[in-house]
Amino acid sequence: MTETTDSRSIPAETQPCRTLKGRHLQLMGMGAAIGAGFFLSSGSAIHEAGPGLLPAYLLAGTVMYLIMRALGELALAHPSAGSFTTYAMKFLVPLAGFIMGWSYWLSALLVGITEITAVGILLRPWFPGVPQWVPALCAVVLLYAIKGV
Repeated sequence: MTETTDSRSIPAETQPCRTLKGRHLQLMGMGAAIGAGFFLSSGSAIHEAGPGLLPAYLLAGTVMYLIMRALGELALAHPSAGSFTTYAMKFLVPLAGFIMGWSYWLSALLVGITEITAVGILLRPWFPGVPQWVPALCAVVLLYAIKGV
């Protein structure tokens, strides 16, 4: 006879927590930033340029880390309800914040397009007879269905 356990019989301190914490959201954000498009493009770049490209990636990653640390320090020193564009408006000029905000929006749009294109490219070996736009369209429809628009 197989014994089954009910979640009500497990002590409360050992039950899994069902809430998201800040660290979970950070990991989800990093997963979104490091997506299929990044791996697809970096793989082809390393293939073309060779392993000498890896120090350049390391340098760029270090610079990004320092920028994120600086933004964290700004957020602690001057908390605000806005994003990093708020700091550009406050410490530089309002035009800098405006340009930064629209540049960020445009780059997010282009990264999204790259990710959807990468879906079509990455699925090509499994579905060679299907045009590249079909899996990309399916991914977009799936994302909209998940979002509930």
